[in-house]
Amino acid sequence: MNFVILCYTLLFCGLTLAQSDDNATEPKPCYPDICKLLEDFGALTEKVNSVETRLAHCETKLKDTDTSLKDSETKLNHTVNRLQDSENQILELQHKERTKIIFSALLGGGYVGPFSTDRTLVYSRVISNLGNAYSPVTGVFTAPVAGVYYFTFFCHAGGNHPQRVHLYKNSLVIVMASDHSSKNDSADNAGNAVFLQLQQGDRVYVRMAAGSHLWGGESQTTFSGFLVTQM
Repeated sequence: MNFVILCYTLLFCGLTLAQSDDNATEPKPCYPDICKLLEDFGALTEKVNSVETRLAHCETKLKDTDTSLKDSETKLNHTVNRLQDSENQILELQHKERTKIIFSALLGGGYVGPFSTDRTLVYSRVISNLGNAYSPVTGVFTAPVAGVYYFTFFCHAGGNHPQRVHLYKNSLVIVMASDHSSKNDSADNAGNAVFLQLQQGDRVYVRMAAGSHLWGGESQTTFSGFLVTQM
């Protein structure tokens, strides 16, 4: 009886060991929660990689956009500068258009001369003096602005004495008008005109030469000028 029990015991132990060896070679089963977690982690990793790629593309686009904005800002600054220059030019042109310099004056009186020295003619009867650049006290026109001016002067005299008048720019003779004395000619007229480029402060006036004479009556001896264009 004891022997039979021993045999059954040995047989049971052998079956148990055989089962243990078979279990050692089989893979362990995966718990459902852990497997799901691993799957989710793998999917999350793929999403993170995708997001990183998209972020890299966005960063590149942002850099390109920043460069484009800087270029646009530079162009805008250039445009603003050009507009400012254009505005300044328009204002300058408007200022030039508002600058009106016109004068005309008569010598007045009767006979003038002859004198033993040259004399500056003072045209005291002012017809117009827009801009007040001409002085009826000194007979001198002083350029208030740089530009091109147009001047005319006319004179009338009897034939007993010569008439010689010169238009000056500062101390330089520019043009003249003259007529010789004649016993057969009781009256003489002369005149001249000229464009002058003047700087601000330049002086223009008419002088009668020594030994000459003029007739200042009847509005025949005049001195006129005006600004043609401002420089």
